[in-house]
Amino acid sequence: MAAVSNALEVAVQEFERYLRAERAVSPHTLRAYLGDLNDLCGYAAEVGVAEPGALNVSLLRAWLARQHALGRSRATLARRTAAVRAFTGHLRRRGLLQADPGLLLGTPKRHRDLPGVLTQDDAARLLDELDVEGPLGLRDLAVLEVLYGTGVRVSELCGLDIDDLDTDRRTVRVLGKGGRERTVPIGEPAARAAQDWLRAGRPAISNEESGAALFLGVRGGRLHPTSARRIVHARIAEVGQVPDLSPHGLRHSAATHLLEGGADLRSVQEILGHASLQTTQLYTHVSAERLKQVHRQAHPRGVQDA
Repeated sequence: MAAVSNALEVAVQEFERYLRAERAVSPHTLRAYLGDLNDLCGYAAEVGVAEPGALNVSLLRAWLARQHALGRSRATLARRTAAVRAFTGHLRRRGLLQADPGLLLGTPKRHRDLPGVLTQDDAARLLDELDVEGPLGLRDLAVLEVLYGTGVRVSELCGLDIDDLDTDRRTVRVLGKGGRERTVPIGEPAARAAQDWLRAGRPAISNEESGAALFLGVRGGRLHPTSARRIVHARIAEVGQVPDLSPHGLRHSAATHLLEGGADLRSVQEILGHASLQTTQLYTHVSAERLKQVHRQAHPRGVQDA
């Protein structure tokens, strides 16, 4: 932890311990929240505020207004507002604030771009034409098949252990955000690719550093999300004629194809591990846009003549 100079910074450090011990937030969220709150501390010091009890809605709004003036995106402003609300709520519960000023903050609406997705034909081409020669070829096919076949996040994929895969029941046990565990169905192609990797690929790479990790890097340690992203981009480029996507793009594709195939929104929410149905509803817009595109291309009156 960085050195502190006032009581407000001490409160931020205590809040960090609370997030780690009781909220079990992801490392990414923890890092982002602490960066936001340290920035707030810097602004508060500039205007002469050094005590948690001196935080008020005017100061918080002025800080957020500065962020907006600096050109921060709506997504960043929304996250910073969420970080402040969590912090001031914690201070109020500890008795360091008489009232919670975070409750008076509005939340900037985030602009949600429609995610890029593969068509079902593109997904089939990618997975059917992949070069699977050698241990790394078997691993890479299994990585892509499991990402697309289950819709798991890349961090969740890399966190899988061998025992998390149940090929008999065709399920995989996933540890998601906030330490929430869920069981996700896995299709036959993905299960078969994972079995081939375990049988003929993993033994050739594993060593004393491998532990129970399902997917391994070239040196035998647990596969890192950065390496998994690199694998996805490289393998898509090798196949060609398939739009470049990240692992998150494969997750988007899996969700969209589930909805196109008739899956209900609640089931997709469970599979993806979304805490809120509102997040899953984004994919209904994706499907609607694709349906409109099909209509424009296929219906004789889908596009009016100029």
